[in-house]
Amino acid sequence: MTLKRRVTVLGATGSVGTCTLKLVADTRRTAAAEIEVEALTAHTNAEALAALAIEHQASFAAVADPGAGGRLAAALKGTGIAHGAGPEAVIEAAERDADWVMAAIVGAAGIKPLLAAAHRGADIAFANKECLVCAGEAVLAAVAEGGGRLLPVDSEHNAIFQVFDFARPETVRRIVLTASGGPFRERPRDTFDQVTAAEAVSHPNWSMGAKISVDSATMMNKGLERIEAAYLFPVPKERIEILVHPQSVIHSMVDYIDGSMLAQLGTPDMTIPIASALAWPERIPTGATPLDLAAVGRMTFEPPDEQRFPALRQARESLEAGGLMTAVLNAANEVAVAAFLKGQVRFTDIAALTDHCLQTVQPEGDPFTLEGVLEADRAARAAVKARALSL
Repeated sequence: MTLKRRVTVLGATGSVGTCTLKLVADTRRTAAAEIEVEALTAHTNAEALAALAIEHQASFAAVADPGAGGRLAAALKGTGIAHGAGPEAVIEAAERDADWVMAAIVGAAGIKPLLAAAHRGADIAFANKECLVCAGEAVLAAVAEGGGRLLPVDSEHNAIFQVFDFARPETVRRIVLTASGGPFRERPRDTFDQVTAAEAVSHPNWSMGAKISVDSATMMNKGLERIEAAYLFPVPKERIEILVHPQSVIHSMVDYIDGSMLAQLGTPDMTIPIASALAWPERIPTGATPLDLAAVGRMTFEPPDEQRFPALRQARESLEAGGLMTAVLNAANEVAVAAFLKGQVRFTDIAALTDHCLQTVQPEGDPFTLEGVLEADRAARAAVKARALSL
């Protein structure tokens, strides 16, 4: 098998983006592969983006921050690599001729580029759960129109993707998303208001960016994943469950009507799901440490606690409400987490701000349109910022 891909990475300087590019480079060296890098993007880190573009011989590089355009141009001078700056340049990168696009831009900012790639028919490997949480209807419509495929990269959804019988979905009884429980699974609840940003971003099993690490600490990441799974897999949303599994060895499971439960296991290494998406439906070597079950020794499970982690309740209720409420949830959480990371609010205020927003913002737009999604997003962000000022 010769793996042939023309690749674009949206969010190339983040943890998923750099992991993807390392895998691309390693695959070029160690496997029968013809992989070309078409375009790379970053938010503001022009120097790191330029270095990656030069290293991987990209055709185009773009920074979302217009103010970083000059630095990108200077870093790429004389290389022959085309470049641009601003949101339009990131859209241009998504629209360039790559058959496989890694969508790894954090937050709602990744929606427009993902839709641009989907409309032209690219296969979308996506690590940005917010795109489906905020604009699931619009994303699915764009993918159907373009004729490409959605290939989940989140370890949980990739695990389900690998063991889900799409030909016979009626044989699936339920989906079980596993969760590590984050760094505060056993911490006394009455000390949560003392949690620092440094503590919240220190995940026990995974190496991730600051925002997603805080989402793991609040378990909002698992709530968002439940919403995402409702769009990805043809099962009723009430049959999507969450189970705390602190060892992070089983990445998720599919329970079938005959009593069989299929699971995907592996070491907690993002290279594995990225490789699954890059090579799908084939498999390629990754260099990831093989799973040693004898060394793991034991695996434990427990139900999630919605009182300890109210984000799980907020996500469940938003999914049940439908419409644009999941977009409101995501925007509220993004603003609240950003304020926490800046030291402007306490850890416990993240849930309080999100609850306030869910209770006060009732969007009336069309969830099938990007305009409706963005209006709900704007309203939620404004509500949380206003509320945060009073804390």
